[in-house]
Amino acid sequence: MTSTEPRPDSRADRFVRELAELKIPDPAAARAGLWLRLGGTLMGLGLVLAVSAYFMSHNTQNQLDQNDALALGLGGIAGTVVGAALFLRYSLTGFLRFWMARQSHDLAVLADRLCAVPSRGTTPGPPAGEDLSHDLTSTEAAPR
Repeated sequence: MTSTEPRPDSRADRFVRELAELKIPDPAAARAGLWLRLGGTLMGLGLVLAVSAYFMSHNTQNQLDQNDALALGLGGIAGTVVGAALFLRYSLTGFLRFWMARQSHDLAVLADRLCAVPSRGTTPGPPAGEDLSHDLTSTEAAPR
């Protein structure tokens, strides 16, 4: 009952093989994860620094201390923006990379289905006597 002819690859096996051919890096790579965590940490620390600088500037009457707190607050806001950009870049990259690979695979499957030869061997042409060029000056609806 064993067959000697090779079994055709399943759809999942082909998908894994095509992903390997595309050389898409693993989203769980250490460097990308490090940048993601660094972005999240920088975003949180920048927010804490900005809020603490706000309270530091409001708890003193000394103009020099207020100016220092203003500089710290702006540095905290800049850190928050950079951290948010890093976090978004590396969190969306992993998602969009595999979304694009999945779209590519689905389009390839669709193209395989559309290019498949019909069982009768011929594709139907236009009806006899019908012109394929359309009158562009006509106000009628396009044929379906």
